[in-house]
Amino acid sequence: MEKRPQTGDSRRFMSKRKTLLATALLLGSEISGVAAKVYPSNHESYKFNYLNNSMRYLKPKRALSKRDNPIPLIVTNSCKDPLWPGIATQHGEPPESSGFELGPGKTRNLTVSSDWQGRVWGRTNCTTSGDTATCSTGDCFGKLECQFSGAPPATLAEFNLAGGDSRKQTFYDISLVDGYNLPLGLVYHPAPNTTNFPPNLLNAACIATAGYLTEPARTGTFYTNSSFPTPYDKIQTNAGVSKWCPWDLQAFLPEKPGDGVYPYPDDNVQRPNFDPCKSACAATNEPSDCCTGKYDDPSVCKPSLYSGHAKAVCPDAYSFAFDDTTSTFIVPSGGGWEVVFCPEGRSTNILATFGHQLSAIASGSLSVEEIQATTMNETFIDSQPDDSSSSSGAASGFEDLSIFACVIAVAATFLMLWVE
Repeated sequence: MEKRPQTGDSRRFMSKRKTLLATALLLGSEISGVAAKVYPSNHESYKFNYLNNSMRYLKPKRALSKRDNPIPLIVTNSCKDPLWPGIATQHGEPPESSGFELGPGKTRNLTVSSDWQGRVWGRTNCTTSGDTATCSTGDCFGKLECQFSGAPPATLAEFNLAGGDSRKQTFYDISLVDGYNLPLGLVYHPAPNTTNFPPNLLNAACIATAGYLTEPARTGTFYTNSSFPTPYDKIQTNAGVSKWCPWDLQAFLPEKPGDGVYPYPDDNVQRPNFDPCKSACAATNEPSDCCTGKYDDPSVCKPSLYSGHAKAVCPDAYSFAFDDTTSTFIVPSGGGWEVVFCPEGRSTNILATFGHQLSAIASGSLSVEEIQATTMNETFIDSQPDDSSSSSGAASGFEDLSIFACVIAVAATFLMLWVE
């Protein structure tokens, strides 16, 4: 068949066709297609399996060794005080240590196998002696080397390096299902096959501790470079995050005033900067909070007050078990990971901004080169709706919670008088 030369109209038609095809592939590659569930570690149903039964992780014919392809797992302490990171392994070859002391500004370089599944968290205020370590948050049953996951509350970094049916994807997230104790960031270290990945798609952060937030901004270059601006939460302030944790979920309640009674509302009491927060599930173990039993269904189990507040301060983090569509990062396998405690900057809002682009790369429907122009476009980022506080029905800030409570109380009193 003779090939006819393309006219200007036909070239424009083909260009439009490619654009429509790319758009269709992009819309068809939603992260929501993955049915993920992240349990708190103190719950009997806890598991590292990020996928539903129809997409369960497929074990290789033999266990992969770090000798085959060691994957860097780097842990950095940017906090002002020593930490005792804990690491729990669910599958694959574990790192060289599962628990150790890490001083301020120090980094520990570890490796895991390419099929590793596990989580990393920070333990605080530990008293150690030999192989024992008793910690105020994240404790590992009194052991320095963690054999199980830590006690809530703890901010978690979770990884499944060989996810999906093909085992060629990495699933990862920052999780607050075990509560929150420390700011945490994830930094991707590219492999030879992933050096062109835009860093503003990959490097997530959750900063919900007063004193660690920089000034409100929609974009910035923390965790990335000037070519690829990272989308941030633009609402929260240091004053605001000091009150995000619901009063009764604080791990360590502030001391009572001189008369021994908390004033009403309780939020009038000054909270400490280090204010670890229990998740609703970790605090109550109720099926409605843990999404178990008859609540083991995303259409039934809904966000709690804790979940809403957690999502408002950390848009990219898991806030409850079925919070997968706005919390699960999926990328092609390859490269290593750095877990940074107390990173500088702001909480990221990557998935709400670039969720379509990230899932398109992960599914292979679009190449990195095809979306780079979008990820470099600060105007595109600014044009996206900032729904970090609305996805879980959360308030946009926390400074006015006590005022809001007073208004409701006054309104209720007038209503009662009017009915009488």
